Amino acid sequence: MTWDLNGQSAAVEEALAGGAPQRVGSFRFYLADQRWEWSEQVEQMHGYEPGSITPTTDLVLSHKHPDDRGHVAATIDDILHTHKAFSTRHRIIDTAGQVHHVVVVGDRIVDEHGAVVGTHGFYVDVSSAPDQNEVTQRLAEIAENRAGIEQAKGMLMLVYDIDDDAAFNLLKWLSQESNVKLRPLAEQIVQDFRAVRHAVTAQPEFDQLLLTAHTRMTEA
Repeated sequence: MTWDLNGQSAAVEEALAGGAPQRVGSFRFYLADQRWEWSEQVEQMHGYEPGSITPTTDLVLSHKHPDDRGHVAATIDDILHTHKAFSTRHRIIDTAGQVHHVVVVGDRIVDEHGAVVGTHGFYVDVSSAPDQNEVTQRLAEIAENRAGIEQAKGMLMLVYDIDDDAAFNLLKWLSQESNVKLRPLAEQIVQDFRAVRHAVTAQPEFDQLLLTAHTRMTEA
């Protein structure tokens, strides 16, 4: 995956702005200077007015739930040393003291020479997501009753507890970032989720499937 370092961020923000804007947002993290960029949606998740703060690693960690802070710090350290893609589910505490359960999924930012210079991805607030048994049952129903993009949307709506617009915009964002067509990517996500719906026991397994769906398209 490549990232145009001089490109406009507006396309990503527009793609993630569908539905309830505070539920899905994007971020970037540059390795050399440990510089963070948050979309307006991620700022709002943390309780800030858009454009009112400049995120830093210390600020990022200060908002993590005390029981999750060590895990997230270790994930950031791993990103700095291994440059790998990642997914994590943890809790953040906003400026009003409200706890949010979030899924954060990130992939590598690669410059024009192929060097990894950072990571970028998205936050999804899954504070009211259904339990895993309900997810398994409803994934089966969606797989039987919908097709293609509609199936993928339904699955994302269920797994991440987001609305129709946000699910479609998340699909579009994934398509743009991985530089693959939307429909075959959606079909791959459906295939992946259907294959594991009876075996998945934790949210991060869905996160990793979503993050890597485009690689299985290429392999196929």
